[in-house]
Amino acid sequence: MSKNTRIALIFGGFVTAVAAAFYPIFFYPYMHKREYREVQKMNRDGINQADVQPVGVKVWSDPFKPASK
Repeated sequence: MSKNTRIALIFGGFVTAVAAAFYPIFFYPYMHKREYREVQKMNRDGINQADVQPVGVKVWSDPFKPASK
């Protein structure tokens, strides 16, 4: 096996490992927004946001809602 092939395989393996690590962290939630909204609704049900937020910190908001301009 030539040196260039070995380097290409190592680099390709590294890129594949990074992509595999990012998929469940970033891409899956991005592609399944509705599921994550429902889960967050259930998790936050019955919580008074003002009681759990420290003073001066912004109250929770929907992380999937597009930012208003």
